[in-house]
Amino acid sequence: MTASSSRRQTGVGSRSTIEKTVDNWFIWVTLGFALGIGLILFSIACIITWRAWPAIQEYGLGFLFNSSWNPVKGRESYGALPVIYGTLVSSLITLIIAVPLGIGTAIFLSENFIPLKFRTPLVFLVELLAAIPSVVYGLWGIFVLIPLVQPFSQFLHNTFGWIPFFSTPPAGGPGMFPAGIVLSIMILPIITAISRDSLASLPPELRQASLGLGATRWETIFRVLIPAAFSGIVGGIMLALGRAMGETMAVTMIIGNVNRISISILEPANTISSLIANQFAEASGMQVAALMYAGLVLMLLTLVVNVAADYIVSQVRAKY
Repeated sequence: MTASSSRRQTGVGSRSTIEKTVDNWFIWVTLGFALGIGLILFSIACIITWRAWPAIQEYGLGFLFNSSWNPVKGRESYGALPVIYGTLVSSLITLIIAVPLGIGTAIFLSENFIPLKFRTPLVFLVELLAAIPSVVYGLWGIFVLIPLVQPFSQFLHNTFGWIPFFSTPPAGGPGMFPAGIVLSIMILPIITAISRDSLASLPPELRQASLGLGATRWETIFRVLIPAAFSGIVGGIMLALGRAMGETMAVTMIIGNVNRISISILEPANTISSLIANQFAEASGMQVAALMYAGLVLMLLTLVVNVAADYIVSQVRAKY
């Protein structure tokens, strides 16, 4: 008896016409969804570019390097450099705070440092941070965080004022530094949850083999587990960075909305999202086009960040 006839008799390896039809339909449906997502992104980019085209024609690439933003009729002048700078710096501050804290929390919650009965509520509490509306974060930042951060900001200025990042006294209210702290809290659940899932999904043989070769627990974590889960961790960081760069309400309430460039993080600043949120409702004419141009720049910045993340992941995969 041949192998094929044996499979036919036992029913193993045989598929009915209905199963094949369902599989083919599933392939085409998922392909349609994938193409639909690409089409949606392409249509968004086209609409934003079309609405921004008058400003693109008027200001060109100079829009990216001009610091003036004057919507007064007859003296209109638009430049996005301060808000681009504010978006990048606030996101950088956010990552500096959130990435170590998020990855450290993920390691703590995935490597059995504490019993399961304590670990489960902690996981729930961390993920619960993602359910809090951004406007609530903004209100908390205004009434709780800013008064708490004010003495620490003054200490940074008094002690490290010779460093340009702390060279100016704190404004006593909204600013870049408290905005970065709030954003780091907002993106912490994303980094923690995805990093924890990436670490927990690793085969247990990796831990056992590393420990069996004489590595310590921390050597196993930093030299085996984190490199193995690096692609998932970077994916979580990139999702969190996209949230930080595009966050609007909380940042608008805390950052100060001042269109100027200051190397000191203790000064008020502005971001692209905050600029659009503050001005779009009352904008008209060229101002609308300039705001759409700023939104297009934000999309391109996000694209650059994701391309860079893919490159980093590919390099790490090639190494490990």
